[in-house]
Amino acid sequence: MTIKITEFDPGRRDEWDRYVEQSCQASLFHQYDALELQAKYSNAKLHLLVGFKTEEPVGLFPLFEIRKGPIKTAFSPPPNIGVPYLGPVMFDAGNIKRRKFERRRNRFIEGCTEWVNSEIGPNYTHVRVGDYYTDMRTFQWGGCDVSPKYTYNVDLTRGEDDLLMSFSRSARRNVRDGAEIIPKIEEGNRDDIRTILTLVKDRYEEQDMQFDVPPQFVLDLYDSLPDGQVRPYVFRYNGSFVSGIVVLQYGRTIYRWLGGVRPEHDFGVDINDLLDWRIMRDGMQRGMARYDLVGANNRRLNQYKSKYNPDLVTFYQIEHGALPVRTVAHLYKNQLGPRLESLAHAGGNSLPARLVSGLLHR
Repeated sequence: MTIKITEFDPGRRDEWDRYVEQSCQASLFHQYDALELQAKYSNAKLHLLVGFKTEEPVGLFPLFEIRKGPIKTAFSPPPNIGVPYLGPVMFDAGNIKRRKFERRRNRFIEGCTEWVNSEIGPNYTHVRVGDYYTDMRTFQWGGCDVSPKYTYNVDLTRGEDDLLMSFSRSARRNVRDGAEIIPKIEEGNRDDIRTILTLVKDRYEEQDMQFDVPPQFVLDLYDSLPDGQVRPYVFRYNGSFVSGIVVLQYGRTIYRWLGGVRPEHDFGVDINDLLDWRIMRDGMQRGMARYDLVGANNRRLNQYKSKYNPDLVTFYQIEHGALPVRTVAHLYKNQLGPRLESLAHAGGNSLPARLVSGLLHR
């Protein structure tokens, strides 16, 4: 079986989006407009790879090339813009046997890897795929390091009463005690997105942390993508903004993306519980199947998210590169800026030091 890997012509963006629509594995961020914005806000060069078996498309793999001096990297998704998952997606293969499907998928991934090595030659590659892609053997056979990550998904296919009864006692009490507040929660507008992100940034700074998601990136997604894919939910009290959550919607999934800062004023109930409940309830009415809480790796935040009785879902991080490069990349992703800055100035001209300097001054 021969799978031909082609770099897609960016001028055929409508055709790319038709391919995305045909894959049940694809996400909002696989759409062309979203990919273009990811490239813009990560200062990266976008490569759209498509695998063909004769004339039949079998898979898509968007990649972002970032070069800093002698260091070449490939990401999917790109770092520091808040995109939870991306990576390769396969097309539905009908009723073909597993052996044939696995061979098709392996050839596709191997072909994409060969293309990346030939055309980019990265020192470091980092890919993060959603839970739709669970078979990591091809990457492992290719010498990649594969690490499990976790998120929570709330099942929205059950009835509203059953869903509420599955919550923790405190979450159920908040929803019931906040019954008069819930109708006041509404879908906001573009300005509300900016307000939500400002609150998140302020809360991060209070904890001496850096919030890297560019607000304009989120606003551009709201402006560029089809209506309803980016939805800010907000609660106002006496006309003043209190709290909000930016959610994403694609296929039958809602994603709890950004926001949910605890209000300064005490309303007697957890406003974020009410926001989440309104989002879930609206999603059920729109026929959504799940509410992805986007992350279950932070022990403190898990205590909040687990109150909705979600399913624990595994997704994967895939890395390839020399150990010193991977180590510095991890430090970079973990925002150890001052530490890296001192390493960069103290390390002379060694490869790790040059990499640190290049990553820091991106």
